[in-house]
Amino acid sequence: MKAIEAKVVILGSEGVGKTSIVTRYLKNVTSSDQGPTISASFFSCKLYLDGVKVKLQVWDTAGQERFRAVAPMYYRNANAAILVFDLSQHKTYRDLKMWAQELQRNVQDPMILTVVGNKLDLHATRTVSREEAFLFASSIGANYMETSALNEQGLNQVFLRIAEGLVRLANENKSQTLRRYDSSNSISAYSNVFADDDQAFHLPSVHLGIPVEEGDVHSSDVGRLETPSWSIDHIAHGSVETTGWCCY
Repeated sequence: MKAIEAKVVILGSEGVGKTSIVTRYLKNVTSSDQGPTISASFFSCKLYLDGVKVKLQVWDTAGQERFRAVAPMYYRNANAAILVFDLSQHKTYRDLKMWAQELQRNVQDPMILTVVGNKLDLHATRTVSREEAFLFASSIGANYMETSALNEQGLNQVFLRIAEGLVRLANENKSQTLRRYDSSNSISAYSNVFADDDQAFHLPSVHLGIPVEEGDVHSSDVGRLETPSWSIDHIAHGSVETTGWCCY
């Protein structure tokens, strides 16, 4: 195995900083003036672990209640999930249980799960302790990490740990949807791995998260915002139209 390609979804309530985490990590910019995500945004990045190229297709989902009905379409065939809450807003932490249940209802395969407490820079108004959040993450089989998108604190570690877990998942052949390639040159940004439409919204029969251990991982520091040509029908049925600049 020389390369893997995985779908990562970022979930959490509105305003917890999901988009800021991704844009700060990939583009080294903050999004404090950015409005709420409308339905979902798509990003792509690549990392290298021990000679294996890991491509992450990152879906930043909307946290507003009015988009909740369409959100399950973005979870389909996800290989990893980041559950984000605001360390200064306890309600967003309580909402994590609901987001975890959403994943359980819509994802069948084992996945790498990470709980992220964001806005670590607001330590003076912190309402959730590290111990409390760690216990919750452990209860759902997730890693727990804390970040500050504003200060770029902890962001690399989040994505590197996810990549490490995905490589382990691929090596153990525990996922049917994780894409594996014998050559790092054969990986593409849009692989149609959603052939079995009958598996769209079955209830899961496996544990939700697979914790990962620390490892020697390296980021290529290469990321990009991609704008795929798609429709609700494409997402619902697992097909994606390739744009002219989606591959690297």
